[in-house]
Amino acid sequence: MALSGLLKPSLKLILFGGKGGVGKTTCASAAGLYLSGHGLNTLLISTDPAHSLSDSLQRDIGHEVTRLEGMDNLSAIEISAEEALEDFKMQYYDELKRLFETSTYLDAEDIESLLGLPIPGIDEVMGFKKIVDLIDEGGFDKYIVDTAPTGHALRLLGLPELLDDWIKVMAKMRWKYRYMVSSFAGRYSPDSADDFLVSMKKTVRKIDALLSDRNRCEFIVVTIPEDMAVKETRRLVDSLRHSRVNVNQLIINNVVPEGGCGFCRSRRQGQDKYIREIQEQFSDLSTTVVLLQPSEIKGPDALRNIGDVLIAG
Repeated sequence: MALSGLLKPSLKLILFGGKGGVGKTTCASAAGLYLSGHGLNTLLISTDPAHSLSDSLQRDIGHEVTRLEGMDNLSAIEISAEEALEDFKMQYYDELKRLFETSTYLDAEDIESLLGLPIPGIDEVMGFKKIVDLIDEGGFDKYIVDTAPTGHALRLLGLPELLDDWIKVMAKMRWKYRYMVSSFAGRYSPDSADDFLVSMKKTVRKIDALLSDRNRCEFIVVTIPEDMAVKETRRLVDSLRHSRVNVNQLIINNVVPEGGCGFCRSRRQGQDKYIREIQEQFSDLSTTVVLLQPSEIKGPDALRNIGDVLIAG
């Protein structure tokens, strides 16, 4: 069975995820080429710190949206979470500084030091905010995300809650300042720091709404027929459902073709056990099997062939 529904106009964000080394980048790139080949303006996005889109597509891709030469309707970007965080700090430096000036007893030197520190998890938040901003700009019909391995993907799903907690702490600090000003001055006028918190709250709601919208977002799980991969797939699917992310389809990659030499038959026999296990555990998911290819899948032509298998069947 092939992947279905990816051509639906309402579906904007398609995420591919799974254990490291199962072929997420290949599947994401192949889907991107398939959709762009059907006239849909498509953006491929990598959030994996170890970006491999460039290697897969055999094109130079950077931290800005890049039109891919020789691939009509297809662009790509490798998002740097660290760079996105630095851009965020630069954009909102004055607001963040004002928050700390009015809500803490830190002096100017301490605030400068604090703003220079990494905030655990916030870089990934800003990386996903970059995706939401790109979707808001509306320049593409489809946005396909090659996610990092499962651990990073699960943190990605928890970003709205993490950012919401961060905003609540900041708002609580700000409320104390507002109370003091109102007590002594008799009134309080919201400033840029308040506007910043409201803006960030809207961002949280936007991310949460996008991830939980079954019409606009879908997460496609990629796995291979091996014990550790199956176990990690179980954790990923459970977490996706807990986070209300739409997951309907699963890809079993690198399946050895039936028949062939004795070694091939033996390998396939070992895989069959896990294929049955996957089909039993995830019987409610539509499963697409992709056979192990005789050569490395790199470059547009090889990826288009895989796209035909994945989506056209």
